[in-house]
Amino acid sequence: MSIAKASSLSRCLQINVTRNALTHSHRRLLMTTSSLRNETANVGTPAVQKKPIGGFRGGIVGFLFGFSLASSFAAYQLLDEYKQASAALQASVEELKLSTQQVTTQVRRIEAVEKDLKALSDASASKEDISRVRAEMKKLYDGLNVELLDFRAHVWGIQQDVHALTKKNATSVRI
Repeated sequence: MSIAKASSLSRCLQINVTRNALTHSHRRLLMTTSSLRNETANVGTPAVQKKPIGGFRGGIVGFLFGFSLASSFAAYQLLDEYKQASAALQASVEELKLSTQQVTTQVRRIEAVEKDLKALSDASASKEDISRVRAEMKKLYDGLNVELLDFRAHVWGIQQDVHALTKKNATSVRI
Protein backbone atom coordinates (compact mmCIF):
# COMPACT_ATOMS: atom_id res chain seq x y z
CA MET A 1 0.00 0.00 0.00
CA SER A 2 1.39 3.36 -0.93
CA ILE A 3 1.66 6.35 1.37
CA ALA A 4 -0.88 8.36 -0.64
CA LYS A 5 -3.49 5.59 -0.35
CA ALA A 6 -2.84 5.27 3.38
CA SER A 7 -3.25 9.00 3.97
CA SER A 8 -6.47 9.19 1.90
CA LEU A 9 -7.84 6.15 3.75
CA SER A 10 -7.08 7.75 7.10
CA ARG A 11 -8.82 11.00 5.97
CA CYS A 12 -11.90 9.05 4.98
CA LEU A 13 -11.97 7.32 8.31
CA GLN A 14 -11.66 10.65 10.10
CA ILE A 15 -14.48 12.11 8.05
CA ASN A 16 -16.75 9.12 8.75
CA VAL A 17 -16.00 9.22 12.45
CA THR A 18 -16.63 12.96 12.54
CA ARG A 19 -19.89 12.62 10.53
CA ASN A 20 -21.16 9.90 12.88
CA ALA A 21 -20.27 11.96 15.91
CA LEU A 22 -22.03 15.05 14.55
CA THR A 23 -25.17 13.23 13.54
CA HIS A 24 -25.50 11.62 16.93
CA SER A 25 -24.91 14.88 18.75
CA HIS A 26 -27.42 16.80 16.57
CA ARG A 27 -30.03 14.10 16.95
CA ARG A 28 -29.92 14.43 20.66
CA LEU A 29 -30.15 18.19 20.64
CA LEU A 30 -32.75 18.55 17.89
CA MET A 31 -35.12 15.68 18.27
CA THR A 32 -38.25 17.73 17.71
CA THR A 33 -37.57 19.07 14.25
CA SER A 34 -37.30 16.59 11.47
CA SER A 35 -36.35 19.15 8.84
CA LEU A 36 -33.22 20.14 10.64
CA ARG A 37 -32.32 16.53 11.08
CA ASN A 38 -32.54 15.99 7.36
CA GLU A 39 -30.51 19.07 6.65
CA THR A 40 -27.75 18.06 8.94
CA ALA A 41 -27.48 14.77 7.18
CA ASN A 42 -27.21 16.49 3.81
CA VAL A 43 -24.78 19.23 4.86
CA GLY A 44 -21.70 17.09 4.77
CA THR A 45 -18.85 16.90 7.12
CA PRO A 46 -17.50 20.09 8.57
CA ALA A 47 -13.76 20.28 8.84
CA VAL A 48 -12.47 19.96 12.37
CA GLN A 49 -10.45 22.99 13.15
CA LYS A 50 -7.67 22.48 15.57
CA LYS A 51 -6.18 25.44 17.22
CA PRO A 52 -2.62 25.38 16.02
CA ILE A 53 -0.01 25.46 18.70
CA GLY A 54 2.71 27.81 17.68
CA GLY A 55 6.30 26.68 17.61
CA PHE A 56 7.36 29.31 20.09
CA ARG A 57 4.56 28.51 22.53
CA GLY A 58 5.14 24.77 22.12
CA GLY A 59 8.86 25.24 22.65
CA ILE A 60 8.27 27.16 25.86
CA VAL A 61 5.83 24.55 27.13
CA GLY A 62 8.23 21.75 26.19
CA PHE A 63 11.13 23.56 27.80
CA LEU A 64 9.20 24.16 31.00
CA PHE A 65 8.01 20.55 31.08
CA GLY A 66 11.53 19.24 30.47
CA PHE A 67 13.02 21.64 32.98
CA SER A 68 10.52 20.70 35.67
CA LEU A 69 11.06 16.99 34.96
CA ALA A 70 14.85 17.38 35.05
CA SER A 71 14.78 19.52 38.19
CA SER A 72 12.49 17.08 39.99
CA PHE A 73 14.80 14.20 39.02
CA ALA A 74 17.83 16.21 40.17
CA ALA A 75 16.09 17.04 43.46
CA TYR A 76 15.27 13.36 43.97
CA GLN A 77 18.87 12.37 43.25
CA LEU A 78 20.16 15.12 45.55
CA LEU A 79 17.84 13.99 48.34
CA ASP A 80 18.93 10.38 47.84
CA GLU A 81 22.61 11.33 47.97
CA TYR A 82 21.92 13.44 51.07
CA LYS A 83 20.28 10.46 52.77
CA GLN A 84 23.20 8.20 51.85
CA ALA A 85 25.76 10.74 53.03
CA SER A 86 23.82 11.29 56.24
CA ALA A 87 23.63 7.54 56.89
CA ALA A 88 27.37 7.19 56.21
CA LEU A 89 28.13 10.10 58.52
CA GLN A 90 25.94 8.63 61.25
CA ALA A 91 27.68 5.27 60.90
CA SER A 92 31.04 7.02 61.09
CA VAL A 93 29.95 8.88 64.23
CA GLU A 94 28.85 5.60 65.82
CA GLU A 95 32.21 3.98 65.00
CA LEU A 96 33.99 7.02 66.40
CA LYS A 97 31.90 6.79 69.56
CA LEU A 98 32.76 3.10 70.00
CA SER A 99 36.47 3.69 69.41
CA THR A 100 36.41 6.64 71.83
CA GLN A 101 34.84 4.43 74.48
CA GLN A 102 37.51 1.79 73.88
CA VAL A 103 40.28 4.38 74.13
CA THR A 104 38.73 5.75 77.33
CA THR A 105 38.61 2.25 78.80
CA GLN A 106 42.25 1.65 77.87
CA VAL A 107 43.29 5.00 79.38
CA ARG A 108 41.52 4.11 82.64
CA ARG A 109 43.30 0.75 82.70
CA ILE A 110 46.64 2.43 82.09
CA GLU A 111 45.97 4.96 84.87
CA ALA A 112 45.09 2.14 87.27
CA VAL A 113 48.27 0.24 86.36
CA GLU A 114 50.34 3.40 86.79
CA LYS A 115 48.77 4.00 90.20
CA ASP A 116 49.54 0.42 91.27
CA LEU A 117 53.08 0.71 89.91
CA LYS A 118 53.65 3.93 91.83
CA ALA A 119 52.34 2.33 95.02
CA LEU A 120 54.64 -0.66 94.49
CA SER A 121 57.62 1.51 93.70
CA ASP A 122 56.98 3.58 96.83
CA ALA A 123 56.68 0.39 98.93
CA SER A 124 59.67 -1.37 97.39
CA ALA A 125 63.31 -0.71 98.17
CA SER A 126 65.69 0.88 95.76
CA LYS A 127 69.12 -0.46 94.82
CA GLU A 128 70.77 2.01 97.16
CA ASP A 129 68.59 0.83 100.05
CA ILE A 130 69.43 -2.80 99.25
CA SER A 131 73.17 -2.12 99.03
CA ARG A 132 73.04 -0.16 102.33
CA VAL A 133 71.14 -3.01 104.04
CA ARG A 134 73.60 -5.52 102.56
CA ALA A 135 76.54 -3.56 103.95
CA GLU A 136 74.87 -3.42 107.37
CA MET A 137 74.22 -7.17 107.23
CA LYS A 138 77.86 -7.82 106.39
CA LYS A 139 78.92 -5.67 109.36
CA LEU A 140 76.51 -7.54 111.60
CA TYR A 141 77.67 -10.91 110.29
CA ASP A 142 81.30 -9.95 110.73
CA GLY A 143 80.54 -8.67 114.23
CA LEU A 144 78.76 -11.93 115.09
CA ASN A 145 81.69 -13.92 113.73
CA VAL A 146 84.09 -11.91 115.91
CA GLU A 147 81.87 -12.40 118.96
CA LEU A 148 81.58 -16.13 118.18
CA LEU A 149 85.32 -16.39 117.94
CA ASP A 150 85.68 -14.48 121.23
CA PHE A 151 83.08 -16.76 122.80
CA ARG A 152 84.93 -19.87 121.53
CA ALA A 153 88.18 -18.49 122.86
CA HIS A 154 86.57 -17.83 126.21
CA VAL A 155 85.03 -21.32 126.29
CA TRP A 156 88.37 -22.82 125.29
CA GLY A 157 90.04 -20.88 128.10
CA ILE A 158 87.45 -22.20 130.56
CA GLN A 159 88.02 -25.73 129.28
CA GLN A 160 91.73 -25.30 129.75
CA ASP A 161 91.18 -24.04 133.28
CA VAL A 162 88.82 -26.89 134.05
CA HIS A 163 91.27 -29.38 132.55
CA ALA A 164 94.15 -27.91 134.52
CA LEU A 165 92.12 -28.06 137.71
CA THR A 166 91.14 -31.61 137.09
CA LYS A 167 94.80 -32.58 136.63
CA LYS A 168 95.76 -30.93 139.83
CA ASN A 169 92.97 -32.55 141.68
CA ALA A 170 93.68 -35.86 140.09
CA THR A 171 97.30 -35.99 141.34
CA SER A 172 96.55 -35.09 144.83
CA VAL A 173 94.09 -37.27 146.52
CA ARG A 174 92.26 -35.90 149.36
CA ILE A 175 90.13 -37.96 151.39
